Amino acid sequence: MSRTRRTARHAALAGTALLAAALTACSGGSGGSGSGDGKNAEMKPKAPMAISVNLTGTEVKAGEPVKVTVAEGKLTQVKVTDAKGGELVGQISPDGKTWTSERNASPGGQYKVEAQNADSQTATAQFKTSAADKVNKVSIFPGKNSTVGVAQPVSLVFDNPVKNKAEVEKHLKVTTSNNTEGSWGWMTDYSGKDRVDWRPKEYWKSGTDVKVQMNLNGVDSGQGGGYFVRDYSTEFKTGKDRRLLVNLDTKQMTVTEEGQTVKTIPVSAGTPGGQKASWSGKMALMSKEGTINMNSETVGLGDAYDKMVDYSMRVTWSGMYIHAAPWNSGNFGRANASSGCVGMSDGNAAALFAMAQVGDVVEVTGGGSKGNAKLGNGYTEWNLSWEEWKTKSALAGN
Repeated sequence: MSRTRRTARHAALAGTALLAAALTACSGGSGGSGSGDGKNAEMKPKAPMAISVNLTGTEVKAGEPVKVTVAEGKLTQVKVTDAKGGELVGQISPDGKTWTSERNASPGGQYKVEAQNADSQTATAQFKTSAADKVNKVSIFPGKNSTVGVAQPVSLVFDNPVKNKAEVEKHLKVTTSNNTEGSWGWMTDYSGKDRVDWRPKEYWKSGTDVKVQMNLNGVDSGQGGGYFVRDYSTEFKTGKDRRLLVNLDTKQMTVTEEGQTVKTIPVSAGTPGGQKASWSGKMALMSKEGTINMNSETVGLGDAYDKMVDYSMRVTWSGMYIHAAPWNSGNFGRANASSGCVGMSDGNAAALFAMAQVGDVVEVTGGGSKGNAKLGNGYTEWNLSWEEWKTKSALAGN
């Protein structure tokens, strides 16, 4: 065979081998054919990640959680932030398909949604919530970083009505340094406004640190109340276990600290019978107001008195005080002859005013009172048993 024929034959064989390799590469394997094989499927570009958000547009009604749903695959991370940098924390469902925020979107907010799936793909969305037609606010007692007596409850008074009491209560949290047991209870404040207090089962222990978190931003108060548009918080500490124990029968006040008697004071309380009698029962000292004008017309007693009174400490909203009453000195320890307050000498009033703190226990016992002050007239919830108090929670039985 000539060199030319051998070269041509080798070239033909090489071409046949390349054709066979090409045919093998295009083969579908065992019975397969065409472009539906696994290798080509792996090379096919992934579809972009797609999400849907339950809140869309620029005038979204606030007051509900944000819910993010992925069209394909599973979510691994979702972040929802507002224009101020605040973040709505949430949870991904067990199947990985949805993420739901723990809190509601707030009125008048601009939100950005950023989601990621298991393939590290990302998707974003945005929405704006409409401003609240009405805003509800909260007055908080005790104030931040204060030290109070062992009878002081946490007390929240709302500017507007709260119809959705259970929903609001779910967003209130009390944390203590010693796991104090307590419960929220709703009432009408003496001002006529809705109010909710957190009362321990028993008086606080001295030295308890208390933190209160009110995660109300975006919560709807209900009809006539409007939305809350911010969170609130306070923290305080309980001081000495001090108790001001007034005995209407003996006309004496016994002052104790940590269970030990530190002072006994002759007093004259309210005149028995009628509207001039003192309130009785368990209460908390509301405020230390010092020298104030007391006018009987403001408490429905006509023109009985109008004078400046020293060392005044409020016990009820309706006007019961502990104070100096030098004009009544002949009755101290002898007769109850005031217009409802607990009076004492200037010296004893000054000493008591110096040692007492807001939230101290005030307990009035004995005959001749006009009974317990109504719930909401100061801090009078201590007159309810623990079982009775727990029924005042909007979540009772849940």
